[in-house]
Amino acid sequence: MNAARAFIVSALFAIGGLAATAQTRTIYSDTADAHHDIAQALVTAQHEHKRVILDFGGNWCGDCQVLDIYLHQEPNLDLLNNNFVLVHVNIGRYDKNTDIAQKYQVPLQKGVPGLAVLDARGRLLYSQKNGEFEAMRKMDPESVTEFLNKWKSSPKA
Repeated sequence: MNAARAFIVSALFAIGGLAATAQTRTIYSDTADAHHDIAQALVTAQHEHKRVILDFGGNWCGDCQVLDIYLHQEPNLDLLNNNFVLVHVNIGRYDKNTDIAQKYQVPLQKGVPGLAVLDARGRLLYSQKNGEFEAMRKMDPESVTEFLNKWKSSPKA
């Protein structure tokens, strides 16, 4: 029983540490021009034969913070860097860049983070319809790995 209690306490401290780390990070820029950033990402994606991930969220969102941490842990970081161009789209308090979310069929009312995947030409391949990552704090990094593996480009034949 004491070992189980120690495990639970250490797990809670680890989760608390992750949340504390997450709360101090700025991911979504207040001054970025998301339209321009997406256009630039598409140019890069075409040149590097990658796809684009649009990550809709806000710095206030704990689940968005955790997603970003998971994206930047191995093996996710390699998958991300080798296959995608990531664009963070700041939604403010659900009052910024809502036109972009609508264009890419990401229903912000279902929660954030909200993701969309585009091919290098800007064609929508996937949009999160049901807030799949909205409870990211309860998910593990492997869920992000699965997502990245599913949506990375197929190798050229």
